[in-house]
Amino acid sequence: MGDRERGTGMTDAKTVILEITPLEATHLTDLVTQFDELLQASRPTEDPAVARLVPDAYTDDPQGSAEFRRLTEPTLLERRSDDAAMVVASLAPLLAEDPTDLEPVGLPLDPPTAAAWVRCLAALRLVLAERLGIRTESDGEVDDPRFGVYEWLGFRLDGLMTALDD
Repeated sequence: MGDRERGTGMTDAKTVILEITPLEATHLTDLVTQFDELLQASRPTEDPAVARLVPDAYTDDPQGSAEFRRLTEPTLLERRSDDAAMVVASLAPLLAEDPTDLEPVGLPLDPPTAAAWVRCLAALRLVLAERLGIRTESDGEVDDPRFGVYEWLGFRLDGLMTALDD
């Protein structure tokens, strides 16, 4: 499947053009905003979905893991919040469009923005996976609309990764 078929293409070695509809941009903005609000309101010890974003560094050393988490967690969650803000900011021009429009628009993503998108979509998928109880590819209820969102985020993430690898 080519980049155009995946909804993502390269214009040059530095800029990725993400084809996305205003409707998708509206929904993604809402999801990423909710994700950022979760990051701001939760501590990993209180929410398993946030904890999945900061896994144990040492599975055989709980004290070492706790110390590592104490030193790295704030910075890691702040970076995830910064990534979310960058994704929302990059989607802002599409929010001025008709939110029911299903015609794809080319959204240019420079390298730092594309990298933030990849990290943000991957983190958002991890949170959804925790909420949906997804641990393996065979998990998930295909009739659950949240699973569709999880799959759509995976589709978008795969398209971005393919475009960035080319």
